[in-house]
Amino acid sequence: MTTSPKGTALITGASTGLGAVYADRLARRGYDLILVARDAGRLAALAETLGNDTGRTVDILRADLTDAGDLAAVEARLADDAAITLLVNNAGMSLNGGLLDSTPAELERIIALNITAPTRLARAAGNAFVGRGAGGIINIASVLALAPEMFDGVYSGTKAYLLNLSHSLAAQVEGKGVRVQAVLPGATRTEIWERSGKDIDSFPAEWVMEAGDLVDAALLGFDRGETVTIPPLANEGQWIAFEAARHAMDGKLSNRAVAERYREAVDA
Repeated sequence: MTTSPKGTALITGASTGLGAVYADRLARRGYDLILVARDAGRLAALAETLGNDTGRTVDILRADLTDAGDLAAVEARLADDAAITLLVNNAGMSLNGGLLDSTPAELERIIALNITAPTRLARAAGNAFVGRGAGGIINIASVLALAPEMFDGVYSGTKAYLLNLSHSLAAQVEGKGVRVQAVLPGATRTEIWERSGKDIDSFPAEWVMEAGDLVDAALLGFDRGETVTIPPLANEGQWIAFEAARHAMDGKLSNRAVAERYREAVDA
């Protein structure tokens, strides 16, 4: 095996689901890989298969990203390994229930995995990539970032955070050779549903996208330089209008004067 001219992609949550598909697609695009997940056995099996099938170098890094020591080890790899050119922040979890149904420990875990870990990894990768003038960061968010009333607000809130983080980071690194993309999947056939006690087959069949289709579309969006990619959204004009409406408020959201609509009417 030879070192890839495309460099190495580090993928979190790589043992199953979207992470495993990203690993397959990126290896076939010519990237070497570092696969990060908790299940060392699954990682080893996937690494062997991908190495044999693609001829790329595939390393594994067993880590529970809710563990401070494990998270620090992945941060250090991103900071110190100059071969890494792409971070895929894919690891995440959902809850079996909502805010009022979950224990404090469950809430702490989802925040640690869905918010704290990708934030710290994006920081480590972003600083390294800016220093080298090249690199890419892909954050896996969700369409629920745009529809918080539909399902659990804790999960959708963590994905809205990733969307905001991606927008902000993309603006911060503009012109520095670093690309940032937020991917917003809809319902996609992966193990996250079963792990959180949900049945993906309870959704209408026309709602559910296959993982391979999702990743292929997301990578096409990345190739096109999109900051936000929403594979299931057929009408791009709706997203463009949404963003235009949001930006129409730029410069109007902070004012020393209270808006007239919040002033008490005073009788003449």
